[in-house]
Amino acid sequence: MTQLTNQTKASCHWDSIVIGSGLGGLVTASQLASKGAKVLVLEQYKIPGGSGGSFKRKGFTFDVGASMIFGFGKKGYTNLLTRALKDVGQECETVPDPTQLAYHLPNDLEIAVDRDYKKFITKLIGLFPHEEKGINHFYETCWDVFNCLNSMPLLSIEDPEYLMKVFFKSPLSCLGLARWLPINAGNVARRYIKDPTLLKFIDIECFCWSVMPADLTPMINAGMVFSDRHYGGINYPKGGVGVIAEKLAKGIENFNGEIRYKNKVKKIIFENGKAIGVSLENGEDIFGKTIVSNATRWDTFGGQGINDPLVESDKTPPAEAKWQNRYIPSPSFLSIHLGVSKDCIPSRTHCHHLLLDKWEEMENEQGVTFLSIPTLLDPSLAPSDSHIVHAFTPSSIDYWENLSNKEYLDKKKEDGDKLISKLEKLFPDLSQNILHREIGSPRTHRRFLSRNKGSYGPIPSIKLPGLLPMPFNTTKIKGLYCVGDSSFPGQGLNAVAFSGYACAHKIGKKLGINKWELPE
Repeated sequence: MTQLTNQTKASCHWDSIVIGSGLGGLVTASQLASKGAKVLVLEQYKIPGGSGGSFKRKGFTFDVGASMIFGFGKKGYTNLLTRALKDVGQECETVPDPTQLAYHLPNDLEIAVDRDYKKFITKLIGLFPHEEKGINHFYETCWDVFNCLNSMPLLSIEDPEYLMKVFFKSPLSCLGLARWLPINAGNVARRYIKDPTLLKFIDIECFCWSVMPADLTPMINAGMVFSDRHYGGINYPKGGVGVIAEKLAKGIENFNGEIRYKNKVKKIIFENGKAIGVSLENGEDIFGKTIVSNATRWDTFGGQGINDPLVESDKTPPAEAKWQNRYIPSPSFLSIHLGVSKDCIPSRTHCHHLLLDKWEEMENEQGVTFLSIPTLLDPSLAPSDSHIVHAFTPSSIDYWENLSNKEYLDKKKEDGDKLISKLEKLFPDLSQNILHREIGSPRTHRRFLSRNKGSYGPIPSIKLPGLLPMPFNTTKIKGLYCVGDSSFPGQGLNAVAFSGYACAHKIGKKLGINKWELPE
């Protein structure tokens, strides 16, 4: 254990040290900095954003992760990315997507989710006319959930004082949310709908952003996504998804916060059971009043194959072991980033697609294919005669471990070729028009994102009651907080932004820098 000397105590001038510059960490840091807190962000890589970052190759700007972005609406409270940027004097120019997602499903079932809600519902009823009543009931219930969320500031539900103020402002919304917290989307869908194919469609609706079928997807999350796509809509940030992180980082620095890149945190430092600082890989110790981990819960506390976590095993609270019994890391992804000749992509193509050949393959290794062509919304991401094609499919790191270098490279090529062949069902001339090709495996994601098994958030190991078992920002260790997709409310950029808001609010109360009144 590092002992605090008078010298180290004197250097403990940070109000909060944030480990990692994923979107959850950046929103936490930017919210605290905007309130006057002294914030330090430590990032092991050379750029911010994590899976919400971008990288450049030969004139192409590629998104690391998903290109389908929520949170850029202009009204309500659920537009958390817009609000987070504004709070530190930043703004992202965005391009509205007229379609959230085009589904290409078994038995030639095809439907595009229109930005206009009525158009989408009309299309869906046209495919399942006998389920008109059930379709309306299910998706209107999603709106009920969304309207409850959208009527109140989304801050820390661990703060009783805040909850009391929100309750007096919006009592019906609070009671509505409390009703839906322990319920999963599948329970609601089966209450109204009987057609097995339509229920499978709702499964894939959930799976496309949660990597879980409806039975395991909290209704709160489903209500948010299935409604916000028609409310705030899907809006692509000009310049690529990485611009969000870059702007938040700039805002933090403008508010006297600091971000240090290529600074990998090895351990959290404790004194008398309290988190007081961090030890870096280079041997430096840095101290602060609060510590925030934007690593996964496993990378923070161990478990699931992590043998050298940020918190040593003898200091890990029993509550974290309980959580690890309930949740497992989601699959990672095999991803492919292509620069292609413009002519092989028809001009009226939708930006985002999901392809599934057989329903029973939905949760299988490389069963579902996600596809984005962000240059259809922002041509500046590629040379004028080119498009970007970004595809990914769930893949477990178990299939990639213990391979020789040759075996690993061969598997990357073979699986990449298979993925491209799936895309050629939509774009037959794709393979002959590839100008640049990058393939990433779960090992790639683990290496560059420092995430357990290269995963993108936890999924329940058993059927759980909605969001109730999800851990919050606080931990059983004094001074230590967690943020990101393994904290409430879970996966997705807007969800981790919510986590960041909540974490900053909780710390802000501890530091005495929160406003008494609710935000407008």
